[in-house]
Amino acid sequence: MKLLFALFSLLPLQALAGADCPVYPKSEWASEDTLKQALNEEGYTIKKFKVDANCYEIYGRNKQGKKVEIYFDTKTLAIIKAEVEK
Repeated sequence: MKLLFALFSLLPLQALAGADCPVYPKSEWASEDTLKQALNEEGYTIKKFKVDANCYEIYGRNKQGKKVEIYFDTKTLAIIKAEVEK
């Protein structure tokens, strides 16, 4: 997961219009706490965490202090779309 966050931090700021996450039964979703813990361990600060359609979405700051908006797959926790402040 560290590699995903490292690569993600290199992405430029882009306007997001939601994300197109795969649909899974809720029984297959990964725990929100698992994602929150992984992000905190990577140095992210979460200001807002929500479910947006079939995605987990967070607003906060990365370990460099830049604002982020990230959409995650609810089952695999893979990054679907990301926005990072320049």
